[in-house]
Order: sequence, then C-alpha cells, then structure tokens
Amino acid sequence: MKITVELSLYPFNSDYKTLIKDFIAALNKQDGLVVNTTPTSSMIHGDYDVVMDSLKSLIAWSYETHGREVFVAKFIPGHELSD
Repeated sequence: MKITVELSLYPFNSDYKTLIKDFIAALNKQDGLVVNTTPTSSMIHGDYDVVMDSLKSLIAWSYETHGREVFVAKFIPGHELSD
C-alpha cells in the first residue's frame, strides 16, 4: 500500500530554521521516499512500511538530537503526489 504523509515540524528552539532544514535533509537521504517540501510542510510519499519506518527513526533521531519539538502529521493512504 502507498501512503502520503503531510508533516510539519515546530521545534522549541530559537534556531528553528536550521533544525527544520536538518530534518528535511535527513528525509531526503532516505531510500524509497518521494519528498516534496513547501514553506509550511513536507509531503512524504512511498510504500507504507518504508514511510512509517523512516518517520519512526527520523522522529526519534530528531528528538534525541534537537530536544523538544512538535510534529503535526496528516496520513493519506493511497494518495499519489502529483507534479
């Protein structure tokens, strides 16, 4: 099954732009994901297990690396990103 996740990150840090860019860079390094970033969120698309496993590890990494943050997500099963 394919899934698209719309994800927004809100760090509790004055250097929030760097932390968001770090997270997006880490997302883009993941194999099997299509990532489309806008000013307010990133759309992450791929196989359900690949997307969920990637988010699980990257969110844990982000909390461990950057501390307290809020992630807001929308999960859209079967949705394909369009150009």
